[in-house]
Amino acid sequence: MFKEELLNDTLNAIKQAITNKELGQMGLEDEVNIVSEKPKNADFGDFAINVSSLARNAKMAPPMIANAIVKYLPTDKYSTSVVAGFINFKLSDNVLAGVIKEILEKKDNFGKPENIEKERINLEYVSANPTGPFHIGHGRWAAMGSSLANLLKFYGHDVYQEFYINDAGSQIQKLGRSLNIRIKQELGENIDFPQDEEERKNYYAGEYLIPVAKKFLEDNKPTEDIKVLSDYAKEYMERVQRELLENFRVHFDKFYSELDLHTSGKVEKYFNELKNKGELYEQDGAVWFKTTKYGDDQDRVLKKADGANTYLTADIAYHMDKLERGFDRLINIWGADHHGYVARVKASIEALGGNPDKLEILLGQLVNLIINGEEVRMGKRRKMVTLDELIDEVGVDATRFWMSMRSIDTTLDFDIELAKRSTDENPVFYVQYAHARACSILRNAVKEKINHETGLTSPAPMTEKELDETLSTFDVEGMIATVPEAKKLILKLEEFKSMIDYSAKTRAVYTICRYVQDLAAEFHSFYNSNRVICDDRKIMKARLCLIYSVKTVLEIALNILGVTAPEKM
Repeated sequence: MFKEELLNDTLNAIKQAITNKELGQMGLEDEVNIVSEKPKNADFGDFAINVSSLARNAKMAPPMIANAIVKYLPTDKYSTSVVAGFINFKLSDNVLAGVIKEILEKKDNFGKPENIEKERINLEYVSANPTGPFHIGHGRWAAMGSSLANLLKFYGHDVYQEFYINDAGSQIQKLGRSLNIRIKQELGENIDFPQDEEERKNYYAGEYLIPVAKKFLEDNKPTEDIKVLSDYAKEYMERVQRELLENFRVHFDKFYSELDLHTSGKVEKYFNELKNKGELYEQDGAVWFKTTKYGDDQDRVLKKADGANTYLTADIAYHMDKLERGFDRLINIWGADHHGYVARVKASIEALGGNPDKLEILLGQLVNLIINGEEVRMGKRRKMVTLDELIDEVGVDATRFWMSMRSIDTTLDFDIELAKRSTDENPVFYVQYAHARACSILRNAVKEKINHETGLTSPAPMTEKELDETLSTFDVEGMIATVPEAKKLILKLEEFKSMIDYSAKTRAVYTICRYVQDLAAEFHSFYNSNRVICDDRKIMKARLCLIYSVKTVLEIALNILGVTAPEKM
């Protein structure tokens, strides 16, 4: 990673300059805050580091500081120049050619770090009630969660993907009562859901239960047993949800039932542990957890006055169960409306003797659908209410890419019409077309040319064997010959390594979407300005290696995003 290497070289050079007393009054104990960045003017170099901040301790002018440091920088990888307090770095052609060599050697492993502190991670996301179809918000968590899992696996971690099924509590009984009404309607009874707004909240009045009622009557005799109806509807909706997730390329290792937490005694177990530790107290008939003791803004109820557990009680048991299963880190993707739960769950982990820092919560904002240029707000939508409808409209690739291309803490505007377009304005099309174009160039390199006017054919520029040899036996001198034209593209390819490192450490999937768009732009620009298949065989071979490298990196990135990398479009 060039930026990091240059920064480390500069830090070492600063230490040497201090040791040799060439940085004025600056000592080794003084703090050094410098960053490696790309200069605004590319004529200055490929990277630049501003060392002006050292003047405070060195008591020297920034240009003098920069010149003192430059003397101790290695010269085999780059040349340097000083402008004011900036050290500018220009990478050698040989180093740039080495980027393509590295991609051709590592192939699908390019960008994967060699030595990391591997963690066993439990990644929980989506985790919806089995009471209805997924809405588009669930789609965002599904796309981002599975992409994050792919990213962390690529980075080298052991990732276990988990879906927490909220199948305990009153909502399942509501589901059974709602199915009962739909069944009676199917049987011809004149019955409907309550019109009163408050009473209606005790039912799920969506039309999605109509096919469930039809299927129930195919499989069973009519019944008034709400438990039977609840169980049937729950299993039906779980099956629908799982099928949709598979279609959306989201694969969970475990669907964890909240009901199992209760029946196994784990909820009661951790409740009693908190009680025995003196972390609970009674007030107004309810049992409270002293979460303020651990930084929460108020204490929380675990058991209501009627004896029923709150959602938090099961959440505590669930997270402690994860830790007991031996995970080093727990990552949850929750909607922003759950922000109040973060302190409570962390408090419970600490109170029960665990490490609350093992828990990471990624809080996500909602999705706004843009239809024909107008925002259609959640809750008032008459179109595209569900995730499966959205996928049917724009496809899996577009849905996954669009759902992942903004930071999780930012509201996402999903433009339906733009996502369907086969134009450069649509980011997923733009990126996929870049991959398909790279594949086309490689195919044309070994394909006979046909003159459509005369019908005559001319030999392929090279044989498939020669192309394989070109890609496997890298010609450094040939690549150096084309580095000036390809420099920006090569630097963008090399940037993939630092981007992956940053994305994995910050859990930021959207940076991959941004990167592939930038890489596609650099590739299209290079292709439009330079002939790849040309008469100069040395240049042609070098550029084919470059094209193959672009194809490789795009494919790695798209695979992480769960988006296909088409060879033809």
